[in-house]
Amino acid sequence: MRFELYRDAQGLWRWRLRVQNGNVIADSAEGYGRREDCEHGIALVKTSGAASTVDMTTKIA
Repeated sequence: MRFELYRDAQGLWRWRLRVQNGNVIADSAEGYGRREDCEHGIALVKTSGAASTVDMTTKIA
């Protein structure tokens, strides 16, 4: 996997996480005015391994 850092058509910084087969499995969902803020978003995702998983299907019923 790799994080790709790029600028969108509006000149904002964005990231996407691409797997070996070329598919994008995550992206920033927002543009950042500063590259440093975009890199901080990547760092947050990298450390999110400790995040819990919540089954939202049990919350709907």
